[in-house]
Amino acid sequence: MRWRGNRQSSNIEDRRGMRAVKAGGIGRGGGILRLLPVALRFLGVKGTLVVAAIVIGYGLFSGNLTQILGGGSFQDHQVTQTNQPVRQSEEERELVQFMSVILADTEDTWHALFTEMGGKYVEPRLVLFRQSVNSDCGLGSSQMGPFYCPLDQKVYIDLSFYEDLKRRYKAPGDFAQAYVVAHEIGHHVQTLTGISKKVREAKKGLTQVRANQLSVRQELQADCFAGIWAHHANRSRQILEAGDIEEGLAAASAIGDDRLQKQSQGYVTPDSFTHGSSKQRVQWFRIGLEKEH
Repeated sequence: MRWRGNRQSSNIEDRRGMRAVKAGGIGRGGGILRLLPVALRFLGVKGTLVVAAIVIGYGLFSGNLTQILGGGSFQDHQVTQTNQPVRQSEEERELVQFMSVILADTEDTWHALFTEMGGKYVEPRLVLFRQSVNSDCGLGSSQMGPFYCPLDQKVYIDLSFYEDLKRRYKAPGDFAQAYVVAHEIGHHVQTLTGISKKVREAKKGLTQVRANQLSVRQELQADCFAGIWAHHANRSRQILEAGDIEEGLAAASAIGDDRLQKQSQGYVTPDSFTHGSSKQRVQWFRIGLEKEH
């Protein structure tokens, strides 16, 4: 990606020197964050964002990549935060700069798209952490992967996730990293447009299977929004280089529910999908990337 020298966002919270701790230490059990159900209807951005409607009614609003690693959950415990000096390698220092540039680029893109809709884009904040972090949605951990909290409108990322993405899931590259950020920002767009509120009100009475199916549609919309960001950012600022699109598609494929379940348990249970299959994620990311909106 062509990112060096581009504007960096001021909406970065560096909490890598802070660790959220609950009594007895940080565990993997406990109450999971209630996923917010979402009724999806695709947005239309006047003259710019025209996407076929995804009509679903109700669902769980995950707002994140929380479950893709099959890891931990949000904790409902009282926590404290301990301060520690931030020590980072040159590679990590550069990655932080990269993240700041990507966040700034999403800000520029979504400001423009919301303006064309006659609306106003409210910028989220991106929180960098290590191991564990407090959010308004509860205590998060690095085991959960990147996540978006709609209650405080912040994206949370432990940068070690990218090492897993590269080595464990075979999806390296800077555009793969940018896709992860853009996906979480897609959930922020869904929050700003009122989708999450409508679905919270419509959540009652759903079976788990039905909720999972609609959660998948929520995630696929966020994938499409990530593609829309890349499409417009490249058209306006020519950020993409040869191989970047392939990196993004590889990342989308790597974190499909079917692939992750096959890796972790040896078999696939479609009724438990919450993010979509590899094929679906690639498809909707590609729609955002390639369609002239």
